[in-house]
Amino acid sequence: MKDIVWGQVLSVEVDEIDEDHRKLVAIFNILNHAMEEKASPDYLAAVLEELINCTVWHFSHEERLMLKYGYPEMPAHKAVHQQLISGAKALQAKIVQADNRIVDEDIEYLERWLTEHILTDDMRLGAFLSDVM
Repeated sequence: MKDIVWGQVLSVEVDEIDEDHRKLVAIFNILNHAMEEKASPDYLAAVLEELINCTVWHFSHEERLMLKYGYPEMPAHKAVHQQLISGAKALQAKIVQADNRIVDEDIEYLERWLTEHILTDDMRLGAFLSDVM
C-alpha cells in the first residue's frame, strides 16, 4: 500500500483544517508502514487508536468552525462525521476480535475513509469557510 502524499489536491484552503488533515495523513502513513513492517499487533492497535482519537478531535474542530461561521450544511456534514467514526470504531472492534491483526483491506478502507471525506465534504466546507473567514 502506498502512503497518502499530502499535496495541493487535498488542501481545503483553510490552514487550520489543512494542518489537522496533514496530521491525520501522517498517522495513517505510520499505520501503513507499521503494517508493512509487520509491527506487533499491539503497536498497530495503538496507532489505529491514535488515528481514531485524532479524527474525533478534528471533527470537533471542524464542527466548531461550522457553528462559528454558520455553515448551512452542518447537519449533513456532522452526520457524515458520525458515520465515519462509527465505521472506524466497527473496524477497530473487528481488528480487536482478530487479535489486533490488520490486513490490507483494512488499510484500504482507512485510506478511502480519510481521503474521500477530505475530497468531498471537506472541500465544500473549505470553500464556504474561505469566503467567510
